[in-house]
Amino acid sequence: MTYRYDADLVDAAGNFGVFDLTDPRETRAKLLAASAGRPAPDTTGVEVTDLEIPGPEDNPLVPVRVYRPAEAGEDLPAVLNIHGGGFVIGRIEVDDETCLDIARRVRAVVVSVGYRLAPEHPYPAGVEDCYAALKWLAGTARDLGVDAGRIAVHGISAGGGLAAAVALMARDRGGPRIAFQYLDLPELDDRRDTLSMRRFTDTPGWNAPNAALSWRHYLGERAGSEDVPVYAAPAREKDLTGLPPAYVTALEYDPCRDEAVAYAEKLFAAGVPVETHVFSGAYHLAYLIPTARVSRRRAEERVTVLRYALHG
Repeated sequence: MTYRYDADLVDAAGNFGVFDLTDPRETRAKLLAASAGRPAPDTTGVEVTDLEIPGPEDNPLVPVRVYRPAEAGEDLPAVLNIHGGGFVIGRIEVDDETCLDIARRVRAVVVSVGYRLAPEHPYPAGVEDCYAALKWLAGTARDLGVDAGRIAVHGISAGGGLAAAVALMARDRGGPRIAFQYLDLPELDDRRDTLSMRRFTDTPGWNAPNAALSWRHYLGERAGSEDVPVYAAPAREKDLTGLPPAYVTALEYDPCRDEAVAYAEKLFAAGVPVETHVFSGAYHLAYLIPTARVSRRRAEERVTVLRYALHG
């Protein structure tokens, strides 16, 4: 197809072949090699601590990275961050800049989760790790200087899908209470039966074939069948009542666009306060080009929305 990409994104469109998910281990190695030698992020004004916290029964320790605004005092809001990567790639480090930005400008403690990846660890490993991190965050809120009544979940791509799933788990399992869910380009529906998923088969880096591989690695042969739990694919949940307020983003040329918009509409119908924004001219991996105007707009909106949700 011919796409009308934003001018800032045209030149980079051919640079994402490394995101082929046919062999996740090989792709992880390539991404790690590509990141070698990059300067460490600027942590000025933020205290960064790496910890291992109690996980679910089958994974006793889950790595997290805690970002705390320096000299910020007590009773801060908190954001549980869940990185993307199609459930199969990604590391805590890839979200350093985002988490540092949230910590500084939202004035929040950020806890970023290094959850287990498929296909070595298929569903429910990753989402249970993320839910364990939420429980730890809420349970140690006082020690972290966090107000347990102001915890948000935030995730991008597969991380957005995991954030939505964690919100469902918290509702159904009686807590911890989540004040807000920020679902950024979320991957939510293993059935992949939307116009955007059928149409965007060749968009840069993330496209319909990669989405199919992602779900197959995560769910195995049951991907797309009737035997898929709602915590694996939140779009399958019919009752979204009682969930926390949400902000949902999507991009015009993203195969996940329509499932994100549909999830926002289901939240509306369930009486959940929700805002949604579809950014035009952008493909899924545009967020990896921080200098693009559309990426800068998304980053500014993230700060604005989280500030309002967590500080009022």
